Amino acid sequence: MSLDLSVLAAALVIEAAAGYPNALYARIRHPVVWMGAVIARLDAALNHDHDSPGRRRAMGVVALLILLAVVWLAASALAGAARALPFGWLVEGLLASTLLAQRSLHDHVHDVAHALATGGLDAGREAVSRIVGRNPQTLDEHGVSRAAIESLAENFSDGVVAPAFWLFVGGLPGIALYKAINTADSMIGHRTPRHEAFGWAAARLDDLVNLPGSRLSTLLIAAGAALTPGASPEDALRSAWKDAARHRSPNAGWPEAAMAGALNLRLGGPRTYGGVRIADVWLGPGRTAATVHDIDRALLLYRRTCAALIGGAVVLGIVL
Repeated sequence: MSLDLSVLAAALVIEAAAGYPNALYARIRHPVVWMGAVIARLDAALNHDHDSPGRRRAMGVVALLILLAVVWLAASALAGAARALPFGWLVEGLLASTLLAQRSLHDHVHDVAHALATGGLDAGREAVSRIVGRNPQTLDEHGVSRAAIESLAENFSDGVVAPAFWLFVGGLPGIALYKAINTADSMIGHRTPRHEAFGWAAARLDDLVNLPGSRLSTLLIAAGAALTPGASPEDALRSAWKDAARHRSPNAGWPEAAMAGALNLRLGGPRTYGGVRIADVWLGPGRTAATVHDIDRALLLYRRTCAALIGGAVVLGIVL
């Protein structure tokens, strides 16, 4: 098995089995938190309200370059130290596993299903508010269920497949750079008065680095659907091909439309963020009336899809 595929397979297996332990988070936080602290400092130091939009955009480029340089140097040093050790690929895989989100994503979405099933709509709204940005008070049971499934699909792409892709391409530095870009986009890539210009570079680069993962996630969801009773791989691919480009995001529509097609649901549609109604398009050919049962179906499909990803990494490593 090649080194990069060994690291990828190890990282996926370790993270699926153990996630990121709570005790470790309590002691040292998480690498994404460290990246976020750097981004916050750069935002405070370089993003000034009195500057012109052009200067703020330029300073956003400078901030992004500084962030990427710091992350690349740290990750390269750790990767070099790991590879000098016996079974260094396993150590590098352990380090890289901290930047994947298979298990945590599953647990967060499962929490929504459990809350809806045991605590009713109010509990479901509270649980889903931890994983989506829309106003949960505007959601009925179907809306909460759709939001959880949409989050599962979108975050499978940018929390699992995209980082796995960049781990394969560039080892530990590759996945670390991806997470730095993704974290910068989540913090400063929004179209707000403070960040529309300053976060321009982060948002555009995030769109670019997520492009391979979003398309690969579609194929993986179709593969997972082939392994999941009651799911349709053909409809997953058909829905993605038909609807993905209609989404306002160049990437999120691909896994969301594939998940909708696989489960015979309609996802997306109008939603409210911070009191503002957003008229998003509907994705998929099926029902809008999603339920707790559909969240459980989506989680089963997700587990089979993650298994397909891990199995593919192992098989490719053996073949190549």
